[in-house]
Amino acid sequence: MKLAGGCHCGAVRFALEAEPPFKLLDCNCSICSRTGYLHLIVPHEHFEIERGRDDLSTYRFGTEQADHLFCRHCGIKSFYRPRSHPDAWSVNFRCLDNPPDRDVHKVDYDGRNWEEARKALSE
Repeated sequence: MKLAGGCHCGAVRFALEAEPPFKLLDCNCSICSRTGYLHLIVPHEHFEIERGRDDLSTYRFGTEQADHLFCRHCGIKSFYRPRSHPDAWSVNFRCLDNPPDRDVHKVDYDGRNWEEARKALSE
């Protein structure tokens, strides 16, 4: 299924391919809980930045392994490179233009206890 989305002001646009069921990670870490980010994990080869690469700013914190990418104009983080899935992008499901409304499953992710949560994903 082809999906598209972007930031609030439209400077950053992306496209991706993903198939249902859609497993969304609902993380409680300090940044995700404050922004309401819902993670749709998409392999690198199924994701494309269509425009706005130069409009992105990077923010790193903690271990500095994740590249949190924000539109420098409107401040929205539509996608980023997560520490938990180094071979994929994390797309904010809420930034999709027409998010699917069927076969969507939220899974709690305990980002406050990241090491244990990451281990649980592998099991």
